Amino acid sequence: MLWSDPENEPPQELRDMQGKLRRLSVLLALAMVLAMLVIGVR
Repeated sequence: MLWSDPENEPPQELRDMQGKLRRLSVLLALAMVLAMLVIGVR
């Protein structure tokens, strides 16, 4: 990559969506772990 190349920054809405998807995936992973624990206890 050359120093004269423009910055390859994604637009703000794309970054917001990536953040939302990341939070959603973390939430989903936590829900899966909680469901496994509940199923394991029963």
